[in-house]
Amino acid sequence: MDKILVDTNIILDVALKRQPFFEQSSRLFLTAVEKGISLYVTATTITDLYYIIRKAKGHSVALMFIGNLLSFIEVAGVNRDVIVEALESGITDFEDAVQISAARNSSIRMLVTRNIKDFEGAPLKVSTPAIVLQELSEID
Repeated sequence: MDKILVDTNIILDVALKRQPFFEQSSRLFLTAVEKGISLYVTATTITDLYYIIRKAKGHSVALMFIGNLLSFIEVAGVNRDVIVEALESGITDFEDAVQISAARNSSIRMLVTRNIKDFEGAPLKVSTPAIVLQELSEID
């Protein structure tokens, strides 16, 4: 496990300190960084984060959070090829299809989310923060 795409809901757990998910989601970030795992989000996730955090906490907080996030997380590109692949994927949730396509185009083989059922049949491994934390605890 060298790259993980992080679903928007995991990042929002941290940004908005959503309970009971905050501790596990924030521990996922810390542990992955400690273990040298590259964390990714899609470019579209960044704009979604801004919109949601701004509504909850204001413009300045949203920008500061995103700036801090970008200090340790990479951005998987979303370009024409990613969008076309997502459109042709047959996945009904377009946002999920874009994330899967962006992951594939960035050679990312794992996505972490709290909504595994949303990604059933995805051509990559899909795990929860709890499962990933368990797997990372076994890496030394």
